[in-house]
Amino acid sequence: MRVVFMGTPDFSVPVLDALVGAGDEIAAVYSQPPRPAGRGKKDRPSPVHARALELGLEVRHPVNFKNAEDVDAFAALNADVAVVVAYGLILPQSLLDAPQYGCLNIHASLLPRWRGAAPIHRAIMAGDTETGVCIMQMESGLDTGPVLLRQATAIGAEETTGQLHDWLSEMGAKAIVAALSRLDQLEPQVQPEEGVTYAAKIDKAEAKIDWREPADVVDRKIRGLSPFPGAWCEIDGERVKLLGSKLVEGQGEAGQVLSEFVVACGEGAVEITRLQRSGKKPMDTEDALRGMTLPEMI
Repeated sequence: MRVVFMGTPDFSVPVLDALVGAGDEIAAVYSQPPRPAGRGKKDRPSPVHARALELGLEVRHPVNFKNAEDVDAFAALNADVAVVVAYGLILPQSLLDAPQYGCLNIHASLLPRWRGAAPIHRAIMAGDTETGVCIMQMESGLDTGPVLLRQATAIGAEETTGQLHDWLSEMGAKAIVAALSRLDQLEPQVQPEEGVTYAAKIDKAEAKIDWREPADVVDRKIRGLSPFPGAWCEIDGERVKLLGSKLVEGQGEAGQVLSEFVVACGEGAVEITRLQRSGKKPMDTEDALRGMTLPEMI
């Protein structure tokens, strides 16, 4: 098929690779404009932009689609379909209607649960045991369109957002290739009104750990916010990111260090399995404890 691909972050890159590998013709790649990054604050292309250049594909990065010329240029591609995954711009109806089969979105949840910006984070933080990917026909509402194909996967007891992110990206890549290969045979399923939840964008203010909360809440927050933005606590005045954890047995005063890096919560306890000290790289707790001494309370 003749495809317009629209995506920006790392999550989208395996999808672009899968479409190219499946033999689809990529008419153009749309991605967010290069933005300042790194110590020098030089403009850096998005992961999708960089990968598209490696593949020799045309890249476009309009700031928005309020300019009629950008809309006309999109329509002039005469695409069969547009594949959209974590692109980062709201598409006007004129774009949604331009390709023959419209625009298909790869969404990292089992819709209608977790519509919105942060479905992977929110699924783990809420304690969901299952999530997945949906191939959705895009319409003007926020992730409200009919679902063409869905695939589910379990969420592991110690799985982090980073780990689940990578797995769902690969799932989405395979799912969109499968969907495009039999697009005329798929029957759109209207999303039910029951069970709708919204995955609000992660606010960094959520990331500070409150040990007075139950252990399961603390554990889910640590895993759900790993690796970004990273849940954190202060240890002897140093801000430490907590990047991995698991539930363990133990009781004590909230914030009490019961053994090595087992910390008592309001109910139960968690063991920190991975962390990142200020100015250092992420490391397993075993390695971190060689260079730090934990106080009795954190």
